[in-house]
Amino acid sequence: MSSSIVRFGLRRVSSLSVFASAVNEAVAEPAVGSPSLGHSTRPHFPILHQEVNGSKLVYLDNAATSQKPTVVLKALQNYYEGYNSNVHRGIHFLSAKATDEYESARRKVASFINASDSREIVFTKNASEAINLVAYSWGLANLKPEDEIILTVAEHHSAIVPWQIVAEKVGAVLKFVDLNQDGIPDISKLKDMFSRKTKIVVAHHVSNVLASVLPIRDIAQWAHDVGAKVLVDACQSVPHMVVDVQSLNVDFLVASSHKMCGPTGIGFLYGKIDLLSSMPPFLGGGEMISDVYLDHSTYAEPPSRFEAGTPAIGEAIGLGAAIDYLSGIGMQTIHDYEVELGSYLYERLLSVPNIRIYGPAPSENVQRAALCSFNVENLHPTDLATFLDQQHGVAIRSGHHCAQPLHRFLGVSSSARASLYFYNTKEDVDYFIHALNDTVNFFNSFK
Repeated sequence: MSSSIVRFGLRRVSSLSVFASAVNEAVAEPAVGSPSLGHSTRPHFPILHQEVNGSKLVYLDNAATSQKPTVVLKALQNYYEGYNSNVHRGIHFLSAKATDEYESARRKVASFINASDSREIVFTKNASEAINLVAYSWGLANLKPEDEIILTVAEHHSAIVPWQIVAEKVGAVLKFVDLNQDGIPDISKLKDMFSRKTKIVVAHHVSNVLASVLPIRDIAQWAHDVGAKVLVDACQSVPHMVVDVQSLNVDFLVASSHKMCGPTGIGFLYGKIDLLSSMPPFLGGGEMISDVYLDHSTYAEPPSRFEAGTPAIGEAIGLGAAIDYLSGIGMQTIHDYEVELGSYLYERLLSVPNIRIYGPAPSENVQRAALCSFNVENLHPTDLATFLDQQHGVAIRSGHHCAQPLHRFLGVSSSARASLYFYNTKEDVDYFIHALNDTVNFFNSFK
């Protein structure tokens, strides 16, 4: 297996100039011999500079949530200290400024994923709510008995459960694509599943377990050829690579702020404006109405139609600051660095005895995301994660990663997962491998 691995020398990046109105933190152009991207950006993340259980923190749980740079923390502080007010509802200075910043964040999201219009961005409390919005609003209005919904066995529970509920209500049929011999969703079988009964495809862009990347542009084309829609779970792609919704030609796409250096409590739905305009509201309340009468109501145009009540204003502003920060570095720069670092993680993990890494091996034709889910023979992943944390200060994830059907398909109940972001370094990986070997040796000493 190791013969198929591409060996990368970690590209060096000095500092980067970050376009964030509130920040002067320098991060720069690539230069030979200068610090890596990870080394250059680590100073911007205060949480990383601490000890955990007597060891320096090594944070490798980025697929669950990312850490926040100072610029995002300052944006939140500035909002609550300087112009905290409700949006869209007041003519006074604080309300006008809060509204401007909130809507500016929407425009930043639209630009970040190359939406054609900021009205195509709906703020939600997270990506799960965004998927539910599509399932309940578009799904209940458009799906009928015997209509088919295509998913893969590798989907996050948030992409499966809402469609199970809707399918049960309307009599639609869920069809799942298995993995192929390379350990990734079988794209040829997915293509063969399409028929005139297919009404929507729900698929991840990057798997949070397998680290595999699906050909979303091709999937969208196959779906549209039979008149079906496409919803993409981009939670593991938007923070790590260039994502262009117009190029991909997807109908819906969801992502979460907290995985891309932004605050928790906010995510977003991208939807083509003609689709959003045709969809009924998901929740009722203030803001989403045009006029309310005692016997009926009329509804606002998107995106307001889908943003009932007071929104997560500070969180949206924090997300906007995170996008400024990421854009200042450059998503292609982030992606290139993570491809190299992720391949290094994969290679180093192969040195651990009796390890099984899930998903495809990196090669010239296959790029993995910068995460590895794995099991070590006869050792429970939670035991590994606990010992790594308590004895070495290394934070990884253990469990089913909200992907129980996938783990059942793999023949295991759970796995351990180490996931990287651009502020991680080769030294983080080396220390993790040292700690993992120590952990494995500790447990094996009792056999």
